[in-house]
Amino acid sequence: MLDFIFLDFTWMQLLQPQWYIDNGGLWLLLLIIFAETGLFIGFFFPGDSLLFVAGIFSNKLAASFYDTNNDFFNLLLLSALCIAAGILGNTTGYLFGRKVGPTMFNWKDRLLFKQKYLHQAKEFYDKHGGGAIVFARFLPFIRTFAPIVAGIVGMDKKKFSFYNIVGCIAWVTSMLFIGHYLNSFVKNQFGIDLEKHLEIIVIGIVLVTTAPVIIKMFFGKLKKS
Repeated sequence: MLDFIFLDFTWMQLLQPQWYIDNGGLWLLLLIIFAETGLFIGFFFPGDSLLFVAGIFSNKLAASFYDTNNDFFNLLLLSALCIAAGILGNTTGYLFGRKVGPTMFNWKDRLLFKQKYLHQAKEFYDKHGGGAIVFARFLPFIRTFAPIVAGIVGMDKKKFSFYNIVGCIAWVTSMLFIGHYLNSFVKNQFGIDLEKHLEIIVIGIVLVTTAPVIIKMFFGKLKKS
């Protein structure tokens, strides 16, 4: 059961990965990965930083499903669950795109939908083709709409499934494993526990992952002007 604590809740907490892990655990983590990679309303979730932080707390999260009593196998178990959620999420977005996607380009902006993110995803897809499904996993906002765009343009199902699986495995394992082993390395070598410095880590991840999108938007505006 999700152990939500709404006392003193603020909307800014939705941007803090630690909040989801503390109050929702494994199941909320899987739900967010599914939503961010398959539902257009999930673009605001902290996907990269959430997976990174989940890697740090991999033993705790895996134990809520099945504790293998081994750090590495707990990490593998958590990775498998997150990969499954990500693949299902992208597949849902793809099927949604095939069915109602074209009409989305006529939708007006609203709280949980932004036209600019949809157009950015389409431009990214047009430029990179099938590889966009893999690359988009590492780009905030883009990863939410990329599978929908793939469905809109009628990408072959088998081709989409292949890139979907490859991209999800690369994204999930890289984020989880880096989070887990970087924390262990820093703790052993320097005596610093990353669990106590999550705010700085999250800010760094957000800056690194959003930089390509921000740079593209900035230079795009310069070219137009």
